[in-house]
Amino acid sequence: MALSDSPPITRYEAIVKSLGASTVLGRLSEAARRRMALAGSPVVREAGEVLCQAGDEGDALYVVIEGEIEVVSRSEGGRQVRLAALGAGALAGEMAALDGCARSADMVAGRRSALWRISRGALLEALRSEPDAALALITELSRRLRASNALIESAAFLDLGGRLAKLMLEEAGPRGVVTLTQTEIARRIGASREKVNRKLHSWIEEGWIALSPQGARLVKADSLRELIESIRRR
Repeated sequence: MALSDSPPITRYEAIVKSLGASTVLGRLSEAARRRMALAGSPVVREAGEVLCQAGDEGDALYVVIEGEIEVVSRSEGGRQVRLAALGAGALAGEMAALDGCARSADMVAGRRSALWRISRGALLEALRSEPDAALALITELSRRLRASNALIESAAFLDLGGRLAKLMLEEAGPRGVVTLTQTEIARRIGASREKVNRKLHSWIEEGWIALSPQGARLVKADSLRELIESIRRR
């Protein structure tokens, strides 16, 4: 049974539990989490639906209860780059909720997602009353800043092949298989699907990767690592 279909009492307890699973809000006392659950409201987005857009008012944050929210940036030419993926327990839109400024990026549901909307006022009240949660939020924001810096570095110093190799190495599972579609890969590295397809096929010809029913399997991961290092040395 989906969260949005649950009876009110069951849903309320599920929300309290989900807030406790958050790396930030989990630092709040149970009483504070219960107040947040009571003060909040449910939001559901189907895959591909927009949660909020760059420029929207930063009047609330969202806790991802189920599903996944993608934070994306778009160029004037329409190119889309995924900045982050936020799964269950993650906070979405906390920066704008903290400073009250406009949203700096779009947030889109990667798949059907259930969220809990918490107003900016409720968030600030909780952080003022319980500093441990405020410190946890600072830590989380620092982590995301480091991730953003790494993304900027990749865009500045790596070409398409380097960015693609880096993503393949990061996304390879225990068996060395990357299950992302070419469309998903292209969106994550800010390239067209056609260019990604050509590069992958060139690596297949060189014997670096192989296609399987599960996805792209890394055959020579060291060759991808050497490619990245050679680009960085230029």
